Amino acid sequence: MKRGSVNVDIASGGDVGGTIMTPPRRRRRVPGALAWAAVAPFAIWAVARVAGLERGSLPTQIMTATPYAAVGSLVPVLVGALARNRAATAVALVTTAALSLSVLPRAVGSAEAGPGAPMRVLTLNMLYGRAEPAAVMDLLKRLKPDVLSAQELTPEMVEALDAAGIDELLPYRVLQDEPDARGSGLYGRYPMTPLENLFRPVGHNMPAAVITLPGAKPVEIIDVHPYAPLGDLVYDWATAIDAFPAPSGDRIRIFAGDFNASLDHAVMRRFLDRGYADAADRVGQGLVPTWPAGRSIPPVITIDHVVVDRRVAVNQVSVHTVPGTDHRAVFADLRLPG
Repeated sequence: MKRGSVNVDIASGGDVGGTIMTPPRRRRRVPGALAWAAVAPFAIWAVARVAGLERGSLPTQIMTATPYAAVGSLVPVLVGALARNRAATAVALVTTAALSLSVLPRAVGSAEAGPGAPMRVLTLNMLYGRAEPAAVMDLLKRLKPDVLSAQELTPEMVEALDAAGIDELLPYRVLQDEPDARGSGLYGRYPMTPLENLFRPVGHNMPAAVITLPGAKPVEIIDVHPYAPLGDLVYDWATAIDAFPAPSGDRIRIFAGDFNASLDHAVMRRFLDRGYADAADRVGQGLVPTWPAGRSIPPVITIDHVVVDRRVAVNQVSVHTVPGTDHRAVFADLRLPG
């Protein structure tokens, strides 16, 4: 006789035996609503990044975290799969693909060394002139740049570098130093001539100069430092980058400095699309962060760049920490076209 899930054998003398059947456990499924909640922020981020839709100060600042969003976008893929929500999973996969294609090319590249005159460029934001002069000089001696592009260059820092012997390494200069963040300056190994009226600087001082290196035609070098996109300054920041001159058919232009922008900003990509390239991006170093350095947290975003005319070959790019400043120095070893 069967009663429920217990088999009872009466004919065998009343002995009771059998198997108790345990009903199968139901697997808890992740709610579909949770899958959509997980994917929605990343999908919105991907659309904004690909279409260049960031507007205002906060979205502009958040956009610099796109490399981290690309990694984080894998989470909604997993959540959608656990929820068995095909639509949410599909959207999550497209989102991850879009963000990855926006970011990963910066980690892929190779040296482009070839014929052409070498030009070595170093850029450093000195944080109100607080960078340690000895450390700056050590970097100059090791890397041997032909040009140093300095931002937040104060008169006190100019004096400190003079006392440390910068003239022995970079005897030529075009300086616009000031006692606050506005100061900037170019130091050169070879003669430099100030370049006036190349563009209308918006933000901090952005001196430009023409430098002539051995075996090369004259090159224009621009020290870049727009305002950071904070509050209403975001509009001046965008205006400053849009104001940079387009490439010249008869002269190479190189921009070096603290752009306060990453390659995830639409205004920066728009500038590059005019005929320029980020040197670090070209050699697979485009994801190396440059700010903030020297703090309890490591650098997390890449806002310092050497930008070159696309006719310039990039041999090497390296990033260096300098005590006293919250920006890392960016060094680019270039090859100029004949």
